[in-house]
Amino acid sequence: MNPIQVYKPNPSVNGTSVYGKHVHGKHSSGVSHSTGYFTEKVIEDIFEIYLSVKDLSNEEILQDSSNHLRNLYQKLDHLIALNIYDKSAEDILCNSAFNLAFDDITRFRSLYTAKLEIEHAHSILESKHPMEILKNFNYISNYLKLSRTEYQGAKLKPGDSVVFLGSGPLPLTLIVLCRWYGLKGIGIEQDPYRADVSRKVLEKLGFSDQIEIINGNHLTLPLETRSDLIMIAAQAEPKKEIFDHLAKVLPKGTKLSYRIYEKGLRRLLDTFSLFELSEPFEEFLRVRPEPPVNNTVVFATKKY
Repeated sequence: MNPIQVYKPNPSVNGTSVYGKHVHGKHSSGVSHSTGYFTEKVIEDIFEIYLSVKDLSNEEILQDSSNHLRNLYQKLDHLIALNIYDKSAEDILCNSAFNLAFDDITRFRSLYTAKLEIEHAHSILESKHPMEILKNFNYISNYLKLSRTEYQGAKLKPGDSVVFLGSGPLPLTLIVLCRWYGLKGIGIEQDPYRADVSRKVLEKLGFSDQIEIINGNHLTLPLETRSDLIMIAAQAEPKKEIFDHLAKVLPKGTKLSYRIYEKGLRRLLDTFSLFELSEPFEEFLRVRPEPPVNNTVVFATKKY
């Protein structure tokens, strides 16, 4: 396995030499343009997505069968992955227009991600070649890289056990860790329907002996089963409540990891990105994303 790339903060990133640089892009004509136009265009595109989704109910997003929302989802993914300096992203994210947009855009992406996972889960259940269908999931490369980061960052080894809080209808992280790294896992999913779908998928793929799904939330922790790592999904909420509970109930030495969106415009999806772990947790590693991953993975230990 290749070593993971560790992000270590560099004081120079706060200097004017970095912040003073332009972010370049292209007009449709191919003419380059500088930060001002670029920032304006990104704000316009993001706000357009917000206006399109803000009045939609959760059920309307989950049940949508048109290409319109799919296109918006793909456009949002493109925007958040733009390779721009953090200061330029800060200028965009601090725009007053986003005060209202944050929650609705995050809600939309979270629900539409669940929708895509549910659809793919049903494709697996209906297929005679379920593993091939699994491997064809559009975002499988993202999960492969994230899972490797978590396996290496937590210094796990074959036979270890992990718990994943917020495992969803298609528990890809657990599947990858169990199939490719020989781990055992427990997924905790608070939505009963999604928990049921994921159990059926695991049975279809032949992972029921390695992975158990529990219908619950952070209050379900700690489990009686020993765990070498507790993993917290990027979309597991409410984050502060989760960590406050874990601080009270986890035994000393418990290792955990959590995913955040902290790089560039990825922070549009996560108001938790500025969260700083307080006592009794101590961060020991932070791995920032490289394509195709959007999430930073933070590793911590409970000190006492």
